[in-house]
Amino acid sequence: MLYERFIKADTSSYEAFHKTFKITALEDFNYGFDVLDELSKTCPNSLALLYTNPAGEEKRFTFEQMSKNSNRAANYFKGLGIKKGDRVMLIMKRNYQYWFASMGICKLGAVVIPATVQLSASDITYRCNAAGVKMIICANDADTIYAVENAMPNSPTVMFTALVGPERKGWLDFDRGLSSMSDSFPRPEADERMLATDPMLIYFTSGTTGHPKMALHNFLYPLGHIVTARFWHTNEPGGLHFTISDTGWAKAAWGKLYGQWLCESSVFVYDFDRFNAKEVLSKLEQYNITTFCAPPTMYRMITQEPVHAYDLSALKHCCSAGEPLTPEVFSDWKRMTGHEIHEGFGQSETTCCLGTLPGMPIKLGSMGRPLPGYDIILADKKGRRCRPGEIGEICVCVDQGAPTGLFLEYFRDEELTKKVWCDGLYHTGDTALIDEDGYFWYVGRADDIIKSSGYRIGPFEVESVLLEHPAVLEAAVTGAPDPVRGQVVQATIVLKPGYEGSDLLKRELQNHVKSLTAPYKYPRIIYFVDALPKTVSGKIKRAEIRRAN
Repeated sequence: MLYERFIKADTSSYEAFHKTFKITALEDFNYGFDVLDELSKTCPNSLALLYTNPAGEEKRFTFEQMSKNSNRAANYFKGLGIKKGDRVMLIMKRNYQYWFASMGICKLGAVVIPATVQLSASDITYRCNAAGVKMIICANDADTIYAVENAMPNSPTVMFTALVGPERKGWLDFDRGLSSMSDSFPRPEADERMLATDPMLIYFTSGTTGHPKMALHNFLYPLGHIVTARFWHTNEPGGLHFTISDTGWAKAAWGKLYGQWLCESSVFVYDFDRFNAKEVLSKLEQYNITTFCAPPTMYRMITQEPVHAYDLSALKHCCSAGEPLTPEVFSDWKRMTGHEIHEGFGQSETTCCLGTLPGMPIKLGSMGRPLPGYDIILADKKGRRCRPGEIGEICVCVDQGAPTGLFLEYFRDEELTKKVWCDGLYHTGDTALIDEDGYFWYVGRADDIIKSSGYRIGPFEVESVLLEHPAVLEAAVTGAPDPVRGQVVQATIVLKPGYEGSDLLKRELQNHVKSLTAPYKYPRIIYFVDALPKTVSGKIKRAEIRRAN
C-alpha cells in the first residue's frame, strides 16, 4: 500500500509498534502530488470516492478523475489570483466538489479552512477577519448563502465568493469555472515551491467558551492519519470506508480523505441534511460498507432500529470518536452486529492519538492506549506525571519533537500557543485516569471537573449512568456552588418522548445513579429541559448551563 512508503514500524506487537513507529517524507511532501497524483498513476481506475444523497443521486470518481478535477480546481484558483499561503474557506457540506477544491488548494500551496454550514453570519465574519480569508466556496444551501451574503459587508479580506450549484447574482459559478480549466497542473517551483513544513490547513476549534481557536497544521498533517486510517479504521485496498461527518469538522479529515487514500481505500459519502438511522443502515447494506465510524450518539440512535433486518455482512470493523463511548452503546452494537466498537480520542489539534487497535483487549469505557507516534502522559497541575488512579490532564510529550499530525500553533495567537505548549508538553485541556495496564479513562474537560467535599468527579461517568435509564435521552452534568461541599453534582436532562419531569422521577434518577456508581456522585440537583445548549459541532456548552442555573 502507498502509506508504506512513508512509515517504518515493527507491527508484531503493540509495544514494538509504538517503539519503532516513524514517519518519513521528503522536504517538499505535498499530499496532492505525492499521494493523489501517485494513485492516479498506479491505480487510475480504482474507486476513490462514491457519492450519494437522499435524492438517489450517485456519482463515482476514480483516482484518475479525482486527480484531474483537483488540477482543474488548482488552475481555477490560480487564475483568480489565489496563491501560496492565501486562506480559502470551504463551507460545502458533503458535496463531492469539496474533494476537488481541497485538493486543488493543497496543490496550489494555499491554506484550506473547512467550515460547517451551520455557521451564522457573525460566525463567518469572525472567521474571515481572524484568519484573513481571501475566498469562500459555498454549498448551494439557502441558509448558508444568506449567512455568507450578510457576512460580506463586514469581511473586507474576502475578494471572491463562489457557489456550488445554480448560478446566483454576485457569486462565481464554481462548477462552470472548473469545467473550463485544464486538467493538468505542474508542481509549483521557485518562489511558489512548497515545503512540508509550510502551513496547509486551519481548523476553527469548536470551543465551548469564548471564540473558537485557529489550529494551524502543515503539509505533513495528512501523514499523521496513516495510523488513524490503516491501524485504527483498518482501511485497505478494495475497502469502502464510511465516516459520518460534515466536511467542516476535523473528523472528516480523519475518515473522508487523507488516510483512506493513503491506504488505497475508497471513501463513501452520504450527503444528508438530517441524520436518519434507517437511511444509514440502508446505505451500509446497499453499498457493502466494510469499515464504519460514527459518534456514539449516532450508534445509540441506530441501535433503536431493527438492525437485524439489514444485511451488514460486508462490515468488518467499527470505530467511534467525537465523544466518550458508553458501555451501553458498545454492548448494544456488539449484540446486534457482532462487532466491537473501537474507540479513539483526538482533537482538531491532533490526529487520532489514543485508541484501541485490533488485537488490543477492549476495556468498556476506556479510550484505549497511546497510538504509535504519540508519547502521552497524564500530568497534574505542576506538570508531574500522575500515578494510576489519579486524575490528570492528557498531555502530549513534545520535548523530543512534535509528532506528525500535531498542530503547529494557534494561528495569530502567540499567548494561547505558549499557554498550551509549555514544559515540553502540549496540554490538551482534557482530563482522564490511567490504569495499571496503561489504558486511559476519560473524565472531562479540565474546566468541567466537579470538586465536591474533597472528591473530584468527572461529568462523563455520571452522564453515562444517567443515559442507561430508560427515561433519559440526553444528560449534561455540571457542578453547582454549595456553601458546605464547595460544589454538588447537577444534572440537566432531556427526557425521551412519553416521559414527564417530576419530583418522583428526580428521586428515581438519583437512586439509579447511587445504585450504579459511588453514592457521592449522584446528582443532588436535577433540571428537566427541552434541549441542551450546544456548539455547532454538537458539543454541550457546560459553561452556559452553569451560568443559566
